[in-house]
Amino acid sequence: MFVALERPINLQDGYRGTFQVQRRHLLLIVVDQQPILMENRCPHQGAPLHAGTLEQGMLRCARYGVALDLANGRPVNAPCPPLQRLTLTCDGDRIGLDL
Repeated sequence: MFVALERPINLQDGYRGTFQVQRRHLLLIVVDQQPILMENRCPHQGAPLHAGTLEQGMLRCARYGVALDLANGRPVNAPCPPLQRLTLTCDGDRIGLDL
C-alpha cells in the first residue's frame, strides 16, 4: 500500500516535514536536493530529530548533540545504532512510501 507524503515540487533544499504513518513518527528532509525519509527519533536516546540542525551532510540532535551522517545514517560522535532510514517511492505526482 502506497502512503503519499508530499509532492516532489515542494521538496527543495531545507525542506522538513513530519508525518505519522501507522504510529511511526517520520521526518522527511531534503539535503543537496535529495529527499531523505527517516524515523523522527535520535537513535541515541529517542529525542525527536525535526528540531535538529543540518550542517555539511550531518543532522545534529537538538537535545543531546549527537551528529548523524545522512549519507549512511551512522552516528559520528556517540556509541549508538545507526539512524533508521526508509525508502521513498514516487506514485504519480506524490512521493511517499510503500508499506
